Amino acid sequence: MKPYIVGALLIMISMKPVFAQKTTALKAEDLSIDLEMVSTNGGQVQSLFHLKNNGKMALPASGWKIYFNSRVVKTWGPDSVLARINHVNGDLFRLSPLKAFKTLSAGAAVQLNLASESMNNYSERPQGFYLVWDKTPDLGETISRVNYKHLSRHLKEEQALAAKVYQQNTLIKDIPEGDLPVVFPSPASYVKQEGVFKLTKEVRLVTEGVFEKEALGFADELAKILGKKPTVLKHSEGPGIFLQQVNSIAKEGYELSISPEKILIKASDAAGAFYGIQSLKTMFPAQSWASVQPLINLQAAEIKDAPRFGFRGFMMDVGRNFQPKSEVLKVLDLMALYKLNVFHFHLTEDEGWRLEIPGLPELTSVGANRGHSSNERNSILPSYGSAAAVGKNSGTGFFTRAEYIEILKYATARHIRVIPEIETPGHARAAIKSMDSRYARLMKAGKKAEAEQYLLRDLNDQSGYRSVQGFDDNVINVALPSTYAFLEKVTDELVAMHKEAGAALPTIHFGGDEVPAGVWGKSAAAALLAKTNPEVKGTDALWFYYFSKINQLLKSRGMYLSGWEEIGLRKVAVNGEMKMLPEPRFVNENFHADVWNNLTGNEDLAYKMANAGYKVVLTPVTNFYIDLAVNPSFDERGQNWGGYVDVDKPFYFIPYDYYKNVKEDEQGNPVDLSIFKNKERLTAVGKSNIVGLQAPLWSETIKTPAHFEYMLLPKLLGLAERAWAKDPEWAVTTDPAKEKTLYEQAWSEFVNVLGKRELPRLNHYSGGYLYRIPTPGVQLKDGALEANIQLPGLTIRYTTDGTEPGKESPVYKSAVPLKGAVKLRAFDPTGRGGRTIEIR
Repeated sequence: MKPYIVGALLIMISMKPVFAQKTTALKAEDLSIDLEMVSTNGGQVQSLFHLKNNGKMALPASGWKIYFNSRVVKTWGPDSVLARINHVNGDLFRLSPLKAFKTLSAGAAVQLNLASESMNNYSERPQGFYLVWDKTPDLGETISRVNYKHLSRHLKEEQALAAKVYQQNTLIKDIPEGDLPVVFPSPASYVKQEGVFKLTKEVRLVTEGVFEKEALGFADELAKILGKKPTVLKHSEGPGIFLQQVNSIAKEGYELSISPEKILIKASDAAGAFYGIQSLKTMFPAQSWASVQPLINLQAAEIKDAPRFGFRGFMMDVGRNFQPKSEVLKVLDLMALYKLNVFHFHLTEDEGWRLEIPGLPELTSVGANRGHSSNERNSILPSYGSAAAVGKNSGTGFFTRAEYIEILKYATARHIRVIPEIETPGHARAAIKSMDSRYARLMKAGKKAEAEQYLLRDLNDQSGYRSVQGFDDNVINVALPSTYAFLEKVTDELVAMHKEAGAALPTIHFGGDEVPAGVWGKSAAAALLAKTNPEVKGTDALWFYYFSKINQLLKSRGMYLSGWEEIGLRKVAVNGEMKMLPEPRFVNENFHADVWNNLTGNEDLAYKMANAGYKVVLTPVTNFYIDLAVNPSFDERGQNWGGYVDVDKPFYFIPYDYYKNVKEDEQGNPVDLSIFKNKERLTAVGKSNIVGLQAPLWSETIKTPAHFEYMLLPKLLGLAERAWAKDPEWAVTTDPAKEKTLYEQAWSEFVNVLGKRELPRLNHYSGGYLYRIPTPGVQLKDGALEANIQLPGLTIRYTTDGTEPGKESPVYKSAVPLKGAVKLRAFDPTGRGGRTIEIR
């Protein structure tokens, strides 16, 4: 996972006195906030914050507070006598007027001057403002009228970035669609043959007694395309699509033979047959899902294929912001098409618990709801701009038991294994607060023993800590027996759900990351445990104790433990400095670690853990964290603490030698590869312990399905290519000049395939996906603008009259003279446009 780096936000308040009014009947809907970023000064972003009273009543000088989510905030200088901003918890802050604050009359506005250490893009702006009156402390009113304006430096920086993108895009050649590879991800072997197979609604599917579920699923898909569901037979002569079992083919592999007479898919297992079908589908024209097709001509070919890695994963975070079941099913459809087979389901977080657990109703009645509360008995605190009201946005939501089982069945039918994640012992605030609410309810009923059964915190713990997300109460106490009762209950309910769904559950992911310093140090429960178990002294020993217990819990049920890299690390003093190194006591316990930290100083951590004996899923932040923004544009969405990730980053990742193709650091600066000279290399044993690749999509900034899909695609297709296909030639050559030439050719083919085949397909597949359309690259040369695009097949349009380019605007074909201002924007084949770049 990742740190949420917070910076200081200084506030200077200037206001003119106004005459007080007696009423306090003002509503939050009468207030508006304008936040205008105007300049930078010494690395700080200067902003103007306007609070306006648009109502007929006054905002009194006291008796109210405004809450909002932000980075760390403080009042500053002489104006600190007017108002104080206090940190509540996490990213929630509270502005309170002080004695010097004056009543804000009807129609009046207050201007606040803001300064922030950083505000890299609009994802980092203060948000989720709401008003709370002191006399009704449990009632929050959302301030919905919030407007943002760009930095005055915005245009200049955007133009410089557009010029950089233009230079990057010059490496891309426009390749005719007929010359492009026809199967995606790239198969191990493809040989074109003479002729075509004519696919019509009269086609028959023949299973020969095997792979019937896969045949029936394909028949349902063909019904959408051809307008008629094909007949599925066990035996048939003549033309058709045949599925045949051949035991000599590798697991998940397939052979696909297309001739004018028939299509034959051979596989040893059902997954292989399924992947052969998916490859056949990617050979269909991209528009096949747009409307009923009377005829599809499929090029005759011989294809032999098998995946490179057995673990090809995508992680979906629904804890921080929720996504509905319908979006999860769309994700599974997408994964299946591109042969991804592990769905890492991040179900719990500090900011939300998203799965119904029978017998523990508070997990969803409290932990799945975000909204204003003074005691968090019915909801947890607002985060990420979810504001005051429960149930109004992605801060609230959960999957019922029945919905989770439906998701499991859907995934299993598509040969996708679901790994549920229950974040522990850190990132567990939603669970802790839910069990606090349960405790209060049962104590009120006089049921003390039952109340304490699943309690997750030591009521007498005086430890002080602060997580990197800003929480001081988000870590489960691992010394409590009730903690293990809770986790055993959750585990057994998960086992029951997977069993009912017929879905395998070989592992549960129990998190393990980002537990802050200071936890458990003053816990009475931890002190008592140390007395009864002399080996458990100090927080480091408690860490080993905890994961030993969780490991035994899972092993007793026939499962192994998955977690973030910290489950297999320990603190060791190296040259007077504390380092995290592989923990030898867990090496032979079959722990599977998702290693995310390849940031400066930890570039070789994944290889160290694999060499030590841990099973490693490569999840590097710099290449696979697809929640990161694609570039430094203020208008792009996503975070940047781990760098910038566009579709090229997963594409050029080399799993067994990822130092070889590092192109930039976390700040986007070029990297001198000599810095990796003394880094640990992967051994033969270590190579055998790399089980696969995974791309996470964290949801701090993601509020809607449209935003989710914008961040997901096309980045996920880079991961799909790298997880399935063998090492390309450019990745293994030792000749730098040859590597450059081969890479540029492979990159050109890849982006042409995306722009001309796969993304047009995804306009309609599974209801259509709102993938990110790249912003054009633009350079000024000899008084005219030259433009290009990352994904050939998209269309650039422009305007010169100040209006926003639309799907009827002129098509860019040659350099446009720069007279005044020119706006350029890329469009997909359906006429949907991306982000506009303006050049003056």
